[in-house]
Amino acid sequence: MRLTTRMKTSLKTGAAGLCFVVSGAMPALAFEEAPTLAAKVADGSLPALEERLPTNPMVMEVLDKTGEYGGTLRRAILGGGDQHNMVRLISNENLVRWSADWSEVKTNIAESYEVSDDATTFTFKLRDGMKWSDGAPFTADDILFWYEIFNDERLTPSKHAMYVGASGAVEVSKIDDLTVEFKFGEPNGLFLQNLAYGFGYYTVNYPRHYLAQFHADHNPDVQALVDAEPAASDWVSLFNLKAGPMHTPAFWQNADRPTLHPWHIVKGYGSTERMVAERNPYYWKVDEAGNQLPYIDKVAWDQVEDVETILLKAFNGEIDYMARHIGRPSNLAALTDNKERGSYDFYSVGDIPSNQSILMFNLNNPDPIKNEIVNTFEFRQAVSHAVDRQEIIDLVYLGAGTAAQTAPHKSAPFYQEKWAKQYTEFDPDKANALLDGMGLDKKDDEGFRLGPDGERFTLVFLVADVFGLQFPDVMELVAEYAADVGLDFQVRASDRSRLQDLASSAEHDAYIWNCGGGVVDAYTNPYCYVPQGQAVYWAPKWASWGVDNATGIEPPEHIKALFTAYEGVTTTADPAKQEAALVDLIDQATGQLLTIGMVQSDGAFGIARNNLRNFPNPMPIAGQLWTPAPYTAQFFFEGGANLP
Repeated sequence: MRLTTRMKTSLKTGAAGLCFVVSGAMPALAFEEAPTLAAKVADGSLPALEERLPTNPMVMEVLDKTGEYGGTLRRAILGGGDQHNMVRLISNENLVRWSADWSEVKTNIAESYEVSDDATTFTFKLRDGMKWSDGAPFTADDILFWYEIFNDERLTPSKHAMYVGASGAVEVSKIDDLTVEFKFGEPNGLFLQNLAYGFGYYTVNYPRHYLAQFHADHNPDVQALVDAEPAASDWVSLFNLKAGPMHTPAFWQNADRPTLHPWHIVKGYGSTERMVAERNPYYWKVDEAGNQLPYIDKVAWDQVEDVETILLKAFNGEIDYMARHIGRPSNLAALTDNKERGSYDFYSVGDIPSNQSILMFNLNNPDPIKNEIVNTFEFRQAVSHAVDRQEIIDLVYLGAGTAAQTAPHKSAPFYQEKWAKQYTEFDPDKANALLDGMGLDKKDDEGFRLGPDGERFTLVFLVADVFGLQFPDVMELVAEYAADVGLDFQVRASDRSRLQDLASSAEHDAYIWNCGGGVVDAYTNPYCYVPQGQAVYWAPKWASWGVDNATGIEPPEHIKALFTAYEGVTTTADPAKQEAALVDLIDQATGQLLTIGMVQSDGAFGIARNNLRNFPNPMPIAGQLWTPAPYTAQFFFEGGANLP
């Protein structure tokens, strides 16, 4: 008998409660493998399946039925920063995972886990005999290697907030080769949920046997590798190049890096016109009949220039499964008209963010005049009243969506109408009065307002055309509304990678994006309610301060109060106290109008070829819930091949 600890999270209440489930040992299974791998075993180029699987492989519950081997799952990808196209599809293998309906945290890489009564200590038991994609053992030493990198200021100058508590960073220790302990200085009631979300990947994505060669403390001859790499100036830049985080392009450009994912890269991102990942022969999951996963042989992404090309490929039957970039109202009519031609149908995507189109002023702007103005509440209120949200919904989103601020969605258990609706009235007169009242009452010959320095007050918005959310179209309308009240908003197109580099370093005036935290992910993904995390593009310097008070910029008291409120969520394991603290945080944050929301969506859609099976429908996705990656390994083509 073995003890498996599970944490169940109620979507209705957001409450976390521990339960202990005792189950018998896994029944004996006659393991089977894909024909392509069986052929390699036969010719001696690959060990037998029993030698490649863990002693106790994870048995994946199939969503529909046992699958068939074969086929290539085809998608399309944009150049320059579209790495989440891979991240969300094939790579979310963490110590624990969310169930397909986003209702329960389950075991995954960890065979079992235990949580202390005070929620400070988390102990994970790994799977004996589990291996990386190159056949090297995966053990506690790999997690300890990540922990070494995590604590090295040269390699990790800024620590991800989920691994840092009020008293400091998590302490990770090796109990034995298969057991690792994570210990915090105070209760961390959300740690398991966070580990199941996207950024839980850090702990299990640093293969020591491969990456140690690029680290000066492990390889005294590392300079030879630096000299051989034109893109590296020293060993630190070499290590960052080879060990780039999974949510950055660098990870997907390195086809040599071993992985625990169901497919491993053979043609990297940007190296050719088609990126390809092939079945991982050492993948550690099987279905309930003992068939090694994944079912599908390969995953391929054709690199294209724009969304229109992706749509055309879908119409031609060249896209097997995809919602990214195309699953938006503006594309629905054309996709519907071409369903028969492309041999696909629709599936639902529960993409319920706190807002899908948000104006984010940089509240840490290095320009002192701009910084003072955008940090004035009346300025943000004026901009909010200047925007005609309903016109944006009608013209850009074809009537789909609801005018709202950045706030929990109406489907969230803690939704409050005042949060979503305040300052959303289209009222240019009120906007003008607010701007005049704060001293921006002087204008130039073209009718644009002058700043206190006598120069035209101009803000440059960076815009990337991503996710099918039509940010450029929205921003052009916003710039027109702003001009009507005398504000000069300039729109500058940028690719996602460049935009995020600028925004992360606070070298921008403003930009338009979306935010998670629309439903229960607000507990662990609150970055538009409090400056915490790596995506706080509206206040990146405050976010840095929140992780380490010696860095970034110290925020004013009303922002510090948000950090304090969120501590009430993270430092207790009591569900009722967590919810009360979250409501307090959201109430404070929305009252300050830190960001300006335009439109809340009611979900999206994707397309799947008519013979694709075992995909979640509806597929929940919000913020750091990187789906369908935990379940893609069980996708299969009925008939064992793509439709013609």
